[in-house]
Amino acid sequence: MAAQGLVHGPLGPNCLHLCIDMQRLFGPGYPWAVPWLEKVAPVIETLCAHHAAQTIFTRFIPAARAGEGRGSWERYYRKWACVTLDEIGPDAVRLVARLERFVPPGLVLDKTVYSPWTEGHLDRLLTDTDVNTIVISGGETDVCVLATVLGAIDRGYRVVLAIDALCSSSDETHDALMQLYLTRFTEQIEVASSEEILENWR
Repeated sequence: MAAQGLVHGPLGPNCLHLCIDMQRLFGPGYPWAVPWLEKVAPVIETLCAHHAAQTIFTRFIPAARAGEGRGSWERYYRKWACVTLDEIGPDAVRLVARLERFVPPGLVLDKTVYSPWTEGHLDRLLTDTDVNTIVISGGETDVCVLATVLGAIDRGYRVVLAIDALCSSSDETHDALMQLYLTRFTEQIEVASSEEILENWR
């Protein structure tokens, strides 16, 4: 699937890189392992190396034990008891090893739901900043990245997806979401390669 590129021009100094849930929890050996994670990690590492101080890493924090959570999340963690903190331990929520070195200067934002906006932490971080553009990488394309993208659009940010720095455990729904981003949000989402992003973000 071809990216259409940065159709609205170069990225300015008020750009933020939001790296979604690149955690050990989604790496090899865990129940939620995302096969593509290891493929996109070097690309994300390159983005971070160029703009570490303008990067925020989100981390998805599961419930402590089975059956915890509000409403449907309680049912969710009954099904996924194997990924509660009691079962997998605290190391699982850490960033993948190759990205940890970017914190600091990069920041970490923890969340207990798919979207980093819902609990208000990201809004508070960006209050009184001049950020107007968000470059998004990480996973999953069709879950937490989707929630992040829609929240950013609602807040009026320019949204740029790094097409070669996104991953999902499902090829089918990854492709479907990329098609959605490219065809239904043409004025609000740009899809570009990490190379083009870096060339146009000085």
